[in-house]
Amino acid sequence: MKRKAPLSPYEAQKAAAKRAALNALKRARRTADKAGVELSDWEGEFLGSVTERVKTFGRAFGDPEKGAPGQALSAMQAVKLQEIAAKAKGEKKGLQRKPFKRKSED
Repeated sequence: MKRKAPLSPYEAQKAAAKRAALNALKRARRTADKAGVELSDWEGEFLGSVTERVKTFGRAFGDPEKGAPGQALSAMQAVKLQEIAAKAKGEKKGLQRKPFKRKSED
């Protein structure tokens, strides 16, 4: 029986990024289900569509300028996934910035 040729470092990194993205998506959905947190329709659809695109194409974005080469999620998709995971864990939102105020004229 012949062995498969080893993957190039780029292909190995791409496969690892795909597995990591799929695991993160599954973890976010599973955490939300366990905690009983209701995800909005948009969040549920986002998790489902991104999972399908990663499984089918190996990454969830079409424009190469939106993400790093060899990564499965774009920068904004990664941020949204982190926000959904934080919501599922029940973490509160970070610091809210206060708007600038005018200096009082004395």
